[in-house]
Amino acid sequence: MKVDALVAEIGSTTTYINAFKIKENPMFIGQGEAPTTVNEGDVVIGLNNAIDSLKNRLNVPSIEWDEFFATSSAAGGLKMTVHGLVYDMTVRAAKEAALGAGAIVKMITAGKLSDGDLNKIKEVKPNIIFIAGGVDYGDKDTAIFNSKAISSLHLNVPVIFAGNIQCADEVKHIFEEEGIKIYVTENVYPRIDELNVEPARKIIQKVFEENITKAPGMSSVRSIVNQNIIPTPGAVMESAMILYGEIGDVIVIDVGGATTDVHSVTEGSEEIQRISISPEPTAKRTVEGDLGVYVNLENIVEKIGMGKVLKDFTDAEELIENKKAIPKTKREMEFVEYLTEEAVKTAVRRHAGTLKYIYGPTGKKTVAEGKDLTNIKWIVGTGGALTRLNKRIEILSKIPKDNAGGKCLYPKENVKVLIDEDYIMASVGALSKKHMEESKIILMHSLGLI
Repeated sequence: MKVDALVAEIGSTTTYINAFKIKENPMFIGQGEAPTTVNEGDVVIGLNNAIDSLKNRLNVPSIEWDEFFATSSAAGGLKMTVHGLVYDMTVRAAKEAALGAGAIVKMITAGKLSDGDLNKIKEVKPNIIFIAGGVDYGDKDTAIFNSKAISSLHLNVPVIFAGNIQCADEVKHIFEEEGIKIYVTENVYPRIDELNVEPARKIIQKVFEENITKAPGMSSVRSIVNQNIIPTPGAVMESAMILYGEIGDVIVIDVGGATTDVHSVTEGSEEIQRISISPEPTAKRTVEGDLGVYVNLENIVEKIGMGKVLKDFTDAEELIENKKAIPKTKREMEFVEYLTEEAVKTAVRRHAGTLKYIYGPTGKKTVAEGKDLTNIKWIVGTGGALTRLNKRIEILSKIPKDNAGGKCLYPKENVKVLIDEDYIMASVGALSKKHMEESKIILMHSLGLI
C-alpha cells in the first residue's frame, strides 16, 4: 500500500504512526502503535514495530510512503534552562516562548548567575540554554555576564539569545569564541509590557530539530524520517493555532499518563485587557507535571483526598495498585474518567487568569492577572484520555461551571466542545509545516467540523 505521508509521534512510552493521504481529497488513513524503544538505544525499532501495527490494522502486507514526519517527547523531551533579568518581565517572556515550543523548562533564573546556578545547569544537562534579559537598549550587563558564565562551562549545548538587541553581537561573539553554537533572535520582551515570543518559539523548534538526533536512542531516527522532527507539545500548539485561524479562540487540553497540557490561543476580551496588570502571549501553553492518570495517578488521588476517593470508589486501593497505562475493564475506565476530570479542572484553573481587588487611596479597584479565557469559543480534547474515554465530552463541558466565585477568567457557558477523534493533533501540527491547507482539512475532519 502506498501513502503520501506517515507521521510518527515518538512518546516516552508509546510510539504512534499515523498515515495520511495528502494529494487530492486529504484524509487520515489509519494509526498503528508500539512501545517506544529509547531504552534499547534506538527508537527506530519502535517506529518499525508501530508500522507493523499499522499494516495489521489496515490489513495490508506492506506500506510505502513519500514523506515521513515525526514529533518527539522521547529521550526526556526537550529540556531547557531559561535565564533572564527580571522574573516578571524577560524571564517570564522567555518561559512562555519555551513552553509554547514544547520545551520542558527545568530551571529558571533571574539576574546574574551564581556559582550554585551554574552547578545546577550542569546537573540539569539541558538540550538548549535560553538567555534573555533587558528591554531593547536597556540593561546589557546581566545578559553579557550570564553569557560569559555559561560559556565558561564548556557544555556542548546550543544557546539561544533573545534579549536586548544592543548586546546581541557581543553575546554571539562570546559563544562563538568558545566554539558553542549560538542562535540570535528577536527580543522576547523588547519594550515594557510587550511580549514577542513567536520568533523565539520558532527558533526553539528549529534548534530542537537540528539537535534531537543527538539525544539517547534518537541517533538513527533520520534513517527513516525524511521531513520535520518537532517537539510533540509544540506540534499540538501548531494545530491549536491552525484552529484559531479557522474557527476562532480555542483551548486544547491533553491529559496524559504523566502530565496534563493546556494550550490556549486567544487575545482575550477588550474589557479584561483594559484592566490587565501584565501582558500575556496570544498562544500560551502550560504543562502540569504532577497531573497524569498513570505515572502520576497517586498525585491526583492525593489532591482529591483518599477519603473521598474511597467513598466514590470502594475498590480504589485495588484500582491504584493494579493501574494500567491503558485501562481495559469498565471499572478501570470509570476510575480513569474520575481522575481525568480532576486533572482537567486543576490544569485549567492553573492556566487561567483571575480577577483581583486592589485597595488604594481611591478605594477598591478590580484588576486582571494571567491568561484571559473569557473569549474562548471552543474547548478541544486530545491525547489518550480525552479521545478514548466515554465521558470525555461531559468532562470538558463542566469547565465553565468550575469557575470559583466567578473570579477566574474562564470560558463562558455557551462554549462548544470538540474531540480530536482520530488522535492526530500532534501529527497534523508536524504536517502543517509543509502541507498547511491539507492539514487544515484533515484536522477539521478529526474534530467533526467537516
